[in-house]
Amino acid sequence: MPGDTDLFEIMQTMRAMRRLKPDPVPDELIGKILQAGACAPNGGNTQRWRFLVIKDSQIKRAVQVHYKRAFDEVIGPRYLNSAPPPGVSRERYNRQHAAVEYLTNHFHEAPVWIVACLEEGTATPTRGSGASIYPAVQNMLLAARALGLGATLTTRHLLYEKESEAALGLPPGVHSYAILPIGYPMGKFGPVGRGPLADIVYQDRWGNPYRGVKE
Repeated sequence: MPGDTDLFEIMQTMRAMRRLKPDPVPDELIGKILQAGACAPNGGNTQRWRFLVIKDSQIKRAVQVHYKRAFDEVIGPRYLNSAPPPGVSRERYNRQHAAVEYLTNHFHEAPVWIVACLEEGTATPTRGSGASIYPAVQNMLLAARALGLGATLTTRHLLYEKESEAALGLPPGVHSYAILPIGYPMGKFGPVGRGPLADIVYQDRWGNPYRGVKE
């Protein structure tokens, strides 16, 4: 619900919202989301992040072509052939797949996109590059949830990176790392599906159970 202020409640109920209403989102709310992104940590506080707000339907349609192609060729078959992840039932996983397919077909209808980018110049992106943009992405997702807005982190357009970034009109030296489609959700926020901490947390040596986690 909008106005939630408990950080842990927000994190624990921040489901990926892939079904979004086409209703306009006030610029005031988008501004709050962007400000949250700009508060995030980043390497050396260099603030090389750049955020492209997309409302133009023609641009969104041009990117959606590559987004759907990635679903048809890679993402869709992967869902159909994969087992449900930890903490998720087969029924829920099927619903997730249906929501992913819905977003694929309606990606361009989300009222606002925030494209999270890094201005990298001639530097070659490394494994550490994401540390200067993904914390900002997470901050923006949390802010959207706190404001009652639906969003999801998607990087699928990067399967056709050159084509997608050309459609987005990004200049040389600027690369996208995620697109956040944002709008009022059709569904409801609720607990995220995750496996138990005991399965993923170790202490001192790989495979040693962390004693602070209860079974």
